[in-house]
Amino acid sequence: MHNLLVVLQCILAVAIIAVVLIQPGKMDGFTNFSGGVTDTFFAKNKSKTRESMLIRLTAILGFLFAVVTVLLNMSKFK
Repeated sequence: MHNLLVVLQCILAVAIIAVVLIQPGKMDGFTNFSGGVTDTFFAKNKSKTRESMLIRLTAILGFLFAVVTVLLNMSKFK
């Protein structure tokens, strides 16, 4: 069981790194200081974009990584 959790944790770690590296940069955040309105089609429908899918996938992988880490620590003390 311990070996399976270690392998699963390594796979999740590599998956998190890959998903984070695929995400686009957030450098456009500095343009909002000028007071520009970002009321575009993509701003309104952000839940359907590739970027939002990657953010959601990162959160899910992070949660799974945390669960596997807790399980791994619990299995170590048995």
